Amino acid sequence: MSKVMKIAIVDDEKDMRQSISQWLALSGFDTETFASAEDALKGLGSDYPGIVVSDIKMPGMDGMQFLKKLKGVDSSLPVIMITGHGDVPMAVEAMRIGAFDFLEKPFNPDRMTELAKKATHARRLTLDNRALRRELSDGTTLMKKLIGQSPVMERLKEDILDLGQADGHVLIDGETGTGKTLIAHALHAVGARANRKFVLISCAAYDEETLARVIFGPAHDDEPIPAIEEARGGTLVLEDIDALSHALQARLLTAINDQGTPAETRIIAICNLQEQDKTCESVLRPDLFYRLAALRMTVPPLRQRGEDILTLFTRLGEQFADEYGCDAPQVSAQEAAQLLQAPWPGNVRQLINVAERAVLQNRRGSGSIASLLMTETEDSQSAMTTEGKPLKEFVEAFERMLIDNTMRRHRGSIVAVMDELCLPRRTLNEKMAKYSLQRSDYL
Repeated sequence: MSKVMKIAIVDDEKDMRQSISQWLALSGFDTETFASAEDALKGLGSDYPGIVVSDIKMPGMDGMQFLKKLKGVDSSLPVIMITGHGDVPMAVEAMRIGAFDFLEKPFNPDRMTELAKKATHARRLTLDNRALRRELSDGTTLMKKLIGQSPVMERLKEDILDLGQADGHVLIDGETGTGKTLIAHALHAVGARANRKFVLISCAAYDEETLARVIFGPAHDDEPIPAIEEARGGTLVLEDIDALSHALQARLLTAINDQGTPAETRIIAICNLQEQDKTCESVLRPDLFYRLAALRMTVPPLRQRGEDILTLFTRLGEQFADEYGCDAPQVSAQEAAQLLQAPWPGNVRQLINVAERAVLQNRRGSGSIASLLMTETEDSQSAMTTEGKPLKEFVEAFERMLIDNTMRRHRGSIVAVMDELCLPRRTLNEKMAKYSLQRSDYL
């Protein structure tokens, strides 16, 4: 569930501070009050998780000066100004400077709530976007998002670290839904260009003429600068490189050749042809293909990732359960086997859909994971079986998931986990060591 946004109320009149605070608290907001702008500034940083409501007329630093100071700290912080009747021109000037809106005394409390809801919504979007940008520029965070300890995932993580430190162009291929764009972000984030521009273009999203302008220019007056210029010195990611016409492939090759060695701008090309009986090699010009594929990565399909499937399903279930305000579904041994056996033609993207629907079903108290797998797969006969796997693999995968889930639920309490699973301390320690589960990860 989304956290309640805070509202900082700044007013030198105690009664006004308290009345606004009480009303907004009744409306579901988390409020804090300050008797002066000077005091408020001490507690309002650039990522303040909320908005500000401030009077204009205050002794010492007035509301206008306060607004300018806040905009210097965080230009996106919404500030609602409260003004007396004679101060309306000043409030209009505050809007010009960057105030979110203003209320004229005496104001309707419902109008205050309405404005606060709009401002907090805008603030939440701003903070979410900032957090996403930080994630996509933080190599450590991104690597943690690549969940799984299967051999193919361990190799993939090693490849990301190795190729990220290299500076050549990269070609990423793999089935739809495997997370190729996330890999591209990770390659940029762990490399020497991490603090430079990262520009992503979907080649399949435009017609040829528009795509030529988007990548190479010249841009129209109302369009951003061409991607090849915007990404200069950083990384340019071209999704669906296979959608480039031969004419645009030739232009791209020329742009690459003009850069020389080492390349000024690193290009990461993403290809989506594995499941269409075609390859990037067959649809790209040979000279372009070999320039892009000097460093190549193939992202493994979900069906090859073994017990990672259960780990991912559990984490996704917890996230959706938190979002919907309900309990995550408990996976039985039979359901774990079904998840491991499913062919997952849509890969991680399909698993996300199944996990979300499983949470919604669990909230209603009906349905099964097996029925969801049938629905998600066009051929219901293939939904429950891929190549055979030894019973030992299923047992170990389920055992690891069960211990992992229980440790997570009890936040690393060994005693609570021992009691729930009826395991002696030594046995639990041995199994945690076997499955590389660290108690510190759950605290």
